Amino acid sequence: MFFWVVFFSILGSIGAIVIALFFLSFGKKYQEKLVSYLVSFATGTLLAAASLGMIPTAIQNSGNQIQLVMAFFLGGILFFFILEKLVIWRHCHNIECEVTESATGPIILIGDAFHNFVDGIVIAAAFLINPFIGVTVSISVIAHEIPQEVGDLAILIDKKYSKKKAFVYNSISGSFTIPAAILGYFVLDILSLTIPYVLAISASSFIYIALSDLTPELHKKIGIGHTIKQLILIFLGITIMVLIFIWKSLI
Repeated sequence: MFFWVVFFSILGSIGAIVIALFFLSFGKKYQEKLVSYLVSFATGTLLAAASLGMIPTAIQNSGNQIQLVMAFFLGGILFFFILEKLVIWRHCHNIECEVTESATGPIILIGDAFHNFVDGIVIAAAFLINPFIGVTVSISVIAHEIPQEVGDLAILIDKKYSKKKAFVYNSISGSFTIPAAILGYFVLDILSLTIPYVLAISASSFIYIALSDLTPELHKKIGIGHTIKQLILIFLGITIMVLIFIWKSLI
């Protein structure tokens, strides 16, 4: 189990950054298309992983303490709202993100490091409670990390960082997922009674990202053609999560 926690934490951090850098090698037109497709897909995976996997599993493993689990879920949403107001939890899923004076390179990297640290704990908690939940959570993390890292790299390059320096700095901030996953694995393994509530907070982060960050990006694309493509990719993300849950129930 520990191996998979470390493996998926590496894949969700450094792997996502490498793929994001690869995306930036394409022309701007193709970058926009690829990122747009990934945002739609990530929206589906995040919503499905949280609502169909993480929340039900948290309730089941808490001894059906529904109100308590949902209280942690609600508290998590408010917590991430406050963090975003403080510019600690900043998301960018667009290669043309608005760059304000406050969005300096260090602020971006600190925010990204914090976000990746949370991702590591989320992955650890998910695998500890159920390997299948761990897989769905990891897929969701990777899916939304790639467009976010594309946006972060684009901003750093816009701030006059070289591609090499932007990649190195972003890799350092992205690597916070790995120690967080390792720390989360051992701490939560000892404090096993807290795992359902950590999972509920993790689910709130997924729902928050999907609805407050990704969905507004999707609404920027108007027209029936764009909408159909977005819906197809959202449902593709949901379908993949559902198939994993079905596979879990058959084993």
